[in-house]
Amino acid sequence: MHEAPIDRLRTLMARLRDPERGCAWDLAQTHASIVPFTIEEAYEVADAVERGDAGDLRDELGDLLLQVVFQARIAEEAGAFRFDDVAEAICAKLIRRHPHVFDATGAFLPPETRPTDPAAIKAAWEIIKAQERAEKAAKETGKETAQAEAPGPLAGVSRALPALARADRISKRAAAVGFDWPDAAQVLAKVREEVDEVEESLGAGEPEAVFEEIGDLLFSVANLARHAGVDPEEALRRGTLKFERRFTAMADRLAAGGHVLGETALPAMEAAWQAVKRDEKA
Repeated sequence: MHEAPIDRLRTLMARLRDPERGCAWDLAQTHASIVPFTIEEAYEVADAVERGDAGDLRDELGDLLLQVVFQARIAEEAGAFRFDDVAEAICAKLIRRHPHVFDATGAFLPPETRPTDPAAIKAAWEIIKAQERAEKAAKETGKETAQAEAPGPLAGVSRALPALARADRISKRAAAVGFDWPDAAQVLAKVREEVDEVEESLGAGEPEAVFEEIGDLLFSVANLARHAGVDPEEALRRGTLKFERRFTAMADRLAAGGHVLGETALPAMEAAWQAVKRDEKA
């Protein structure tokens, strides 16, 4: 009987972790040690999507799946949980969070009973997530759900998220309970205010204040992105890629003119930079 690919992957992972015949590097890994690889693989999936490369996306999804299997294998060896438990948990969550699509068994509900308004579906999703957070808090405190203190409005936003992405999530939570600017224009005014405060701190020569004010500025920019309907993490990623592309083109232009990057005066580099921008627009 042919072995399903996911089962073959799990078998290979178990063999790599075999104490006697496995790979020394794989055996040395822990939950914590492979987290950086997991994060990196997630970003490589995003990069493949951005480039529209289906073959690369397939490969990167495989690399990301390996990270899930790897973590599950380490947990299974410790007697914590198995890969099947991971899959069962997400299946249960999908059914629980889609009561407008499934009944309690996962069977489809009649089409005529399903809501079609995305905003209403999202609102119901948030209510279900809030209930789950309350139940988790009750379990951790050993109290009944009704007696346990409700988790804070910002609870459950992972601190492991990239800083801009977490700022976006936090600001969305605050906005959901009405703590928000009414429009993007007022957020833009807040951004300008924060820029002024950064300038003031720089002028005063106060490193700690500069650090804090730049943090406030970045958070305000994340809020501006939200109001503009822009993912700040994606916007920064694309902005960085644009800078990378232009800087490389600038270096090539300087080299073609006999200049060495690092030994070229700033005005010459700026002139080459502006030429690259003009070429892009043309």
